Amino acid sequence: MTSEAPKYHEAYVWAWLPNATTPVVAGRLHAHDGLVAFNYGRTYRERRDAIPLYLPELPLEAGELPLLAGLTMPGCIRDASPDAWGRRVILNRKFGAKANEVTEPDLSELTYLLESGSDRIGALDFQLSPTNYQPRAPLNATLEELIQSAERVERGTPLSPELDQALYHGSSIGGARPKALIEDGATKYIAKFASSSDLFSVVKGEFVAMRLARLCGINAADVSLVRASGKDALIVGRFDRIRADDGWRRKPLVSALTILGLDEMMARYASYEDLAERVRHRFTRPSETLRELFARMVFNILCGNTDDHARNHAAFWDGDALSLTPAYDICPQIRSGQEATQAMLINGKNRMSRIASCLEGAHHFQLSETEAITLVKGQLDGIADNWRSVCEEAALTEADRNLFWGRQFLNPYAFTALMGPAAVIRSQADEIRARLAV
Repeated sequence: MTSEAPKYHEAYVWAWLPNATTPVVAGRLHAHDGLVAFNYGRTYRERRDAIPLYLPELPLEAGELPLLAGLTMPGCIRDASPDAWGRRVILNRKFGAKANEVTEPDLSELTYLLESGSDRIGALDFQLSPTNYQPRAPLNATLEELIQSAERVERGTPLSPELDQALYHGSSIGGARPKALIEDGATKYIAKFASSSDLFSVVKGEFVAMRLARLCGINAADVSLVRASGKDALIVGRFDRIRADDGWRRKPLVSALTILGLDEMMARYASYEDLAERVRHRFTRPSETLRELFARMVFNILCGNTDDHARNHAAFWDGDALSLTPAYDICPQIRSGQEATQAMLINGKNRMSRIASCLEGAHHFQLSETEAITLVKGQLDGIADNWRSVCEEAALTEADRNLFWGRQFLNPYAFTALMGPAAVIRSQADEIRARLAV
């Protein structure tokens, strides 16, 4: 434990190429003048199987590559950096009990890249050496130990070396909630824990939403619930790892924020409309993907997930084209009133959490009004048909069901301003809400 953070000025990017189980060095990051720039290594560029880390951002060219306008580091590199929770773990390790007094700028972006775990989302890792790859591999720990460790991090209490290493595994994963990575045979998982600051059963709420999303026809990540130390943990199957005979293959991916050429400071400008345009021009199976993206946007509103920011959408990258990953982080957000807004713009400057907003922008997803209305009605039927069974699966208390139903799920505000043929949606929602009220 030290109160003095190392000053990193360079780091080497190691990448897992398609179907590979070991990484190769791809290039170098150089921090200067408040920016982090990248250049490919000559050996990597000369490989016959080399792919650009992401286009149009980092074309496979010689020399230090210019940053896109408004960015301070390449977006595809920032996608591999830890977000809120991972940064908190690193601050805890560096500053101990004083971690809560430290702000993120006290550590550089290269520090977060080099001090977080190696089993990060996607197919990149970061090292001080261009020739010797040494993964920062944690020790195994039980769910009980990890939950207790997460609580200590939230309090700013130093961890034992063993538990520090175990929770360190989750420092490379995005998101703001306590989490860690787990490996079980041929599958890898993300374990997400309850937080001491939770005002309701967030873990169970996310489980219910994710399960219902899949039952409504959305390609959502696998989830399950477990209980440890008297607390719930959500187990999410990783979709960026493939088990092979000789190890693990990693699937490159980028966030929607990177696809849109934005960073956190510009995230408020991210929109489903713009993302749909990228899908039409850069994704495999664009028509199918547009329908899936529209379905996810609708379901976010039906379940009360207003935290649908552009880092909560991602796509696999194969060196040439993009393909949408399974949906993840669909989590109902607490709300006291009716009116709400989505994190991403829906149509034009409109981000109001209403189905009417989605229908107004349906043409961006190559859907007619009739097709869009049919999709919404199908999701309402899916929620109605499976609500009780999924709540039972989650062992939701009556109090939790009352909190979720009609507030997060099927909040009346979502069905305001529906006119003409779309008015049938409001009638259907009203009937379902009344019929399934606890």
